[in-house]
Amino acid sequence: MQGLHLTADLHGCRCAPAWLLDAAALGRACTDAVVQAGLQAVGELVHGFPPSAHGPGGVTAAVLLAESHLCVHTWPEQRAVTLDVYVCNFGADHSDKAHMLMDALLALFEPTTVERHALQRGEVKAVAA
Repeated sequence: MQGLHLTADLHGCRCAPAWLLDAAALGRACTDAVVQAGLQAVGELVHGFPPSAHGPGGVTAAVLLAESHLCVHTWPEQRAVTLDVYVCNFGADHSDKAHMLMDALLALFEPTTVERHALQRGEVKAVAA
């Protein structure tokens, strides 16, 4: 078991409001970004939350990948988003594709500030000489 787990906390998102509010539009954008990155979606669940006293309801989108998963959570009242991309590297190294997916989503949301983290998960096996 070995993989790459990328996270990003986005603040001050300057994107069109639909990307933060419209579950169907965000779901399509996520699956399109997955395909463009060369990953394989095998399932999707997108949920729009109702407005509350804090403001309009956000969206949670989860795309199950053959390589692992993508999760997006929006907070439109704060113009904020959290992103989570995890790829297992069983059979091939999908790290570059994970970075491509993350970069595409960053471009979609147009944040003014981003906190990014990368975590190598599992043991990286040394190649025998």
